[in-house]
Amino acid sequence: MSVSRQDLGDIPLDPVTLERAGAALSAELDLHALLRQMLGVLLVSAGAERGCLLRACDGGFVVDACGGITDEIQVPGGVVLEEGGLAAPTILRAVNRTGETFVVDDAERDARLTDDPYVVRMRPRSILCAPVLHRGRHVALVYLEHDRLRAFAEAQRRAVDVILSHAAIALDNAWLHAGLRKVAEERAHAVDELRHTLAELAALKERLEAENVYLQEELKTQYEFVDVVGRSAAMSRVLRQVEQVAGTDATVLLLGETGTGKELVARSVHSRSQRKDRPLVKVNCAALPATLIESELFGHEKGAFTGALARRVGRFELADGGTIFLDEIGDLPLELQAKLLRVLQEGEFERVGSHATQKVDVRVIAATNRDLRKAIADGSFRPDLYYRLRVFPIEVPPLRERRDDIPLLTWYFVSKHQGRLGKTIDKIPKSLMDALVTYGWPGNVRELENLIERALILSPGTTLQMDEHLGEQDAVPHAAAPDSRRLDAAERAHILGVLEDCRWKLKGKGNAAERLGLKPSTLRFRMKKLGIERG
Repeated sequence: MSVSRQDLGDIPLDPVTLERAGAALSAELDLHALLRQMLGVLLVSAGAERGCLLRACDGGFVVDACGGITDEIQVPGGVVLEEGGLAAPTILRAVNRTGETFVVDDAERDARLTDDPYVVRMRPRSILCAPVLHRGRHVALVYLEHDRLRAFAEAQRRAVDVILSHAAIALDNAWLHAGLRKVAEERAHAVDELRHTLAELAALKERLEAENVYLQEELKTQYEFVDVVGRSAAMSRVLRQVEQVAGTDATVLLLGETGTGKELVARSVHSRSQRKDRPLVKVNCAALPATLIESELFGHEKGAFTGALARRVGRFELADGGTIFLDEIGDLPLELQAKLLRVLQEGEFERVGSHATQKVDVRVIAATNRDLRKAIADGSFRPDLYYRLRVFPIEVPPLRERRDDIPLLTWYFVSKHQGRLGKTIDKIPKSLMDALVTYGWPGNVRELENLIERALILSPGTTLQMDEHLGEQDAVPHAAAPDSRRLDAAERAHILGVLEDCRWKLKGKGNAAERLGLKPSTLRFRMKKLGIERG
């Protein structure tokens, strides 16, 4: 805003006009606009050539607005007033101290201003400085000047008083409004930051919940191995390879028959890696239908398909920073192999139903019992994925090739299961151990564990007992499996005997499940499997 000399006139504005001008100021809430209008009206009403609005602050003064009749009025936003700049500091301090209007008719001859640096330098003639009072306190100071003598007579002073009576309220309201707006802006910014933080926390909570569910599922599988059990030459070779590759981020491909312990080797690689403090996430590629495995691996957005009621975090996101174990990789559908290859090469994927690219840092360990070269030949496995997975292959030997480990594994499984089954075994007959060592084990370590668990159930004392048929097997690597019918008959007879002793009680004190060292649900499953029904 600028004020021209035509607006000035020789006399101050009439009282009605002054009242209207003051009322107009009272309606303005924008602080910058009010400061410009207020100083402009004061310059015209007082007949001044220049002036400024100031506030006392920390022993000095800050300038809120400044300008003149022929200049654009500026709002510098609280610039600190330098000594001797824009206004006479002697007058400002006096008005701020007394709260009374200070009028000078001839500054050059006023003894009070003899040493004032501004007056000495700028040589103004007439000065008017008045406090802007509201509710008994200084809201601001108005400082006006003119280059002629006795420019601010009684009429001009009354005009300034009228304007300031309205301006004080307006200025206080505007400052309050500006403060509230600043608080509102700060709160809006804080709300935005809070929303961003809550979004991050929600994503973290979603991931932690998914990780918690996954870990609970893992606990249900009862993987209690910490390391591979075995001291044979074949397993020593595997363990050496594990030590060589564990400290790197290289992709590992585990090859071997079903039941050889490939997952255990994968866990050993992870536990010795720098990612050991992050999760090892398992996906069985053969256990999921082709329509669900993409969602399982990469997650999906809400509404991506029928039944997708909420966003789901995929296993790759869950394993971010850790390791993912892709079991039965040879059964991965061909259409998903390209997406897996992209994750291996770029660390990128999209959730089902989303176009946003997710970045992950995951170490991949894959396992299969299939001949992948044959799968490549018949077109069911991509050769580029095969070579990307086969960075560091490890052959996990079948149990028949590590017979030296069978006694150690046998005692391990006895220790693992006897407490749960309510047994205490301290002796295994040599004939039984020899039979175990010479048996062919087509089901490998998994078959051995299941057989030991069954033997524990059948053993009445502290000596491990097993159906003698196993000991009659020919000592050949691929001998047939033990006659399961005779083992099932023995188990059926044992469970029937306990059920009859307990009067077929499956729950409560002294029930059959408790006697057998089983959970009631496990006992029901075995009864159904063996065809046991109460007559």
